[in-house]
Amino acid sequence: MTEQTKHLYIDVHILQTVPPANLNRDDQGNPKEATYGGVRRSRVSSQAWKRATRMAFADRLPEQDLGTRTRRIAAELVKRLTKRSALDDEQSTRIIDALMKNSGISTGKKAGDTAYLMFVGTGQLDSIAGLVADRAVELAALDDEKLTEAVKSVPFREELSSGHPVDVALFGRMVADIPALNVDAAVQVAHALSTHATELEFDYFTAVDDENEKDETGAGMIGTIGFNSATLYRYATLGLHQLQTNLGEIDAVLEAVDLFVESFARSMPTGYGNSFAHRTLPSLVAVVLRDDQPVNLVSAFERPVFTVRDGIAEMSARRLADEYSRSIAQWGDKPLHTALTHGFVNDSLATAELEGAFGKAVTFPELRENLQNQLREKLNR
Repeated sequence: MTEQTKHLYIDVHILQTVPPANLNRDDQGNPKEATYGGVRRSRVSSQAWKRATRMAFADRLPEQDLGTRTRRIAAELVKRLTKRSALDDEQSTRIIDALMKNSGISTGKKAGDTAYLMFVGTGQLDSIAGLVADRAVELAALDDEKLTEAVKSVPFREELSSGHPVDVALFGRMVADIPALNVDAAVQVAHALSTHATELEFDYFTAVDDENEKDETGAGMIGTIGFNSATLYRYATLGLHQLQTNLGEIDAVLEAVDLFVESFARSMPTGYGNSFAHRTLPSLVAVVLRDDQPVNLVSAFERPVFTVRDGIAEMSARRLADEYSRSIAQWGDKPLHTALTHGFVNDSLATAELEGAFGKAVTFPELRENLQNQLREKLNR
């Protein structure tokens, strides 16, 4: 990249209305909340939506190209080594245990577990198993001391430090005791926040025992589930420069951007999904390409939106458009590219104000295609 476009940020702004739901529960089992602008808001944690986004990757990519977050790295390596060699599980476990010991990764309390979750690529695990598969029989014949010495030359850490899958490249990895294995995240995700005040409500439910005798009355089960409904403002930013550092090739970078934008927009946390069937699509997605800094537009809703004739979602869209336009004017920013898709009525005030701020609305596939064209041009300079 040229010096002019050394740092590029893709800001993704989303408005999404969710019916009664409990997307992301707190330690009491109720929907998470936060106080903002002096009122209680519905909140969905960034971790919940990042996981939902990452799970959506599986619909578009084969398992081999994705990562897994687990403590059971050793067990996964044992399965792979056993499959690729003539060894049984016990022999494979000895070799993998020696490898893990030399890696410096802290072990957990349970045999075979690491002390913390590790985010690694399934392809990386295959590669590590391949490093010892051809010598597996020879290694298995060694005593413990010689085996430990023999695997010291195996480039275990090197395999984990390169060839990152797209989800590790996007969301990063932290290994506190081995900084060399850290991967800086290219994506930051904000906690989703309702644009208006919300109140926690409870669904009181009963379940009937189908096998009750005819003269039996009463419920077989009684319970409550906390819920709320909200129009959420969702925000994420993707540092293209960091993603290129993590992935290298331009085509891989562009594919990762498109994968993230689509998956972030379409994904939904699954908490109590069977009870509420809460899955919806966003009413608005706006993308802004910047070369200065990421800008979260949540200040548009510091003053909570109240119920209005045209609905909370439409008024929230107008607030978002106004906040963006005023921010651009106040700071003199010049975004490199903006794109917008929404589902509001064509002749509404929201449509006019949104398109005045972000440009003419297009379909979501067109938004993604136009963004790809802009990024390819910038990266190929």
